[in-house]
Amino acid sequence: MSYRTPVTDLSAARDVACVFPDVNAIPRGKIRPARDFKAGAELRIAEAIGLHTVDGNYPDDDITGDSDQDVRLVPDLRSLRLLPWRPSRAIAIHDAVHFDGRPSDFAARSVLLRVLEAFEARGLHAVVAPEIEFYLFERNDRIEAGFEAPRGRGGVIEQSPAGYSLAAADEHAAFWDELGVALEGLGVRTDTWLHEVGQSQYELNLLHGDPLDVADQVIYFKMALREVAARHGLLAVFMAKPVAGQPGSSMHLHQSVVDAAGRNIFADPASGADTEAFSAYIGGLQRYMPDFMLIFAPFINSWRRYVHGSQAPVNLEWAEDNRTVALRVPSSGPVARRVENRLAGSDANPYLAIAASLACGLRGIEEGLARRPSIGDRSGYTFPRELPLGIEAALLTLGASVPAAEMLGAGFVRAYCGVKQTEFDAFMAEVGAWERRHLALQV
Repeated sequence: MSYRTPVTDLSAARDVACVFPDVNAIPRGKIRPARDFKAGAELRIAEAIGLHTVDGNYPDDDITGDSDQDVRLVPDLRSLRLLPWRPSRAIAIHDAVHFDGRPSDFAARSVLLRVLEAFEARGLHAVVAPEIEFYLFERNDRIEAGFEAPRGRGGVIEQSPAGYSLAAADEHAAFWDELGVALEGLGVRTDTWLHEVGQSQYELNLLHGDPLDVADQVIYFKMALREVAARHGLLAVFMAKPVAGQPGSSMHLHQSVVDAAGRNIFADPASGADTEAFSAYIGGLQRYMPDFMLIFAPFINSWRRYVHGSQAPVNLEWAEDNRTVALRVPSSGPVARRVENRLAGSDANPYLAIAASLACGLRGIEEGLARRPSIGDRSGYTFPRELPLGIEAALLTLGASVPAAEMLGAGFVRAYCGVKQTEFDAFMAEVGAWERRHLALQV
């Protein structure tokens, strides 16, 4: 089933989950009778729901106003599906829209739509493909104490690094079989999946496509993965660094740009050489992406992933077929010429991460920027760090960025920083195990 082929027969559905991805890409919304959905009855939600913090609060700053006004939830019918594990329920992703037709400044999906409209205004269309890493753990009630690797057949627990091991993945064959059926039913178009280097860490790659469609598919992928994992006694975790000493989990974003005729503007079709547009696109990523690190690394835990030598970048060098850089250009023919942004963690909001990356590249084209020289096959870790160091620095950088406000909207940037400041304040209000272990008896 193609993602662009919506479900039209809702006769089996009793109700519809009307989903609105919030600023952290957490699916929120309402359940309504299928008859009301089919009739097009109006559905509303408080606009502030889009700014729900991950710990259940709202930003302290008066961003949405004391009136807590409603917005309309408008379904994108292309996303309408029957839930494979619950066929009596359909699901559709919605946009938050004011009563005068304006999209909500605080809706992540609207932010991506704004960026895509800027591409369309220049006769261009972006194409993206994410690679999403995650861990599978035992499902139990001891999450705060840490995670436990799952038991495979006969109760066996993975003991050694099993990168790309088919045998290790087959320890949970029934889970993968059910997940494949669920993803197909939801129209999530997958490419490959594999066992990553970490203990019970995996990666699933989505096929390239329209950025909005792909971001929606990431939402459905995570929902399906969590649901099927729970049915098999597993816990699917998308934290950027869930286990100390194990590799982090990323969401690498492959991106290219085509013109109105569908030609890739990053490579000359005859010679295969990189174009000035490609150089400018990478130049835009190098110039402006530091401003958006709070989007690529949205939580305290996100920053634990950026470790020297771990294939998680700390600067914005680029090179062809080099996994130590933030901006990798895979070896390819001219039709598939693209750049892979390796900054985002798997915990990033796909709408926002895609929007920020595409906006930086487009701005590079508009300003005619030039990329720095390639570092070739040298290690990117030997080059100076140029990304903000930690979430506090990233908050200050994004909040003060005029280009970020111009690209994603000043209202959104202010609201997003408010959410992240509130989450950071909540984290700082707690005292952790490291502090007690090392400070209690010594300082």
